Amino acid sequence: MVVIRLARGGSHNLPYYHIVATDSRSRRDSNFLEKLGFYNPKANEKVEGFRLNNERLNYWVGVGAQLSPTVKRLIKQHKANGQ
Repeated sequence: MVVIRLARGGSHNLPYYHIVATDSRSRRDSNFLEKLGFYNPKANEKVEGFRLNNERLNYWVGVGAQLSPTVKRLIKQHKANGQ
């Protein structure tokens, strides 16, 4: 099954996450099928903190991919903020 989840990047105390479509059996930061966007929890107002390719997200959900609870929460949160 394909799942859309976060893959961690960045360095110690400076996390940076890629939103990826991957096989649910693969490890968190291992190979992925497609990168859909990113999330930077430490971003300030001058730096973009969240980006998502909605067209590709809709494609993956359309073919049966499941959203992780964290990705679902982030999408809902950023849509409420008008981003």
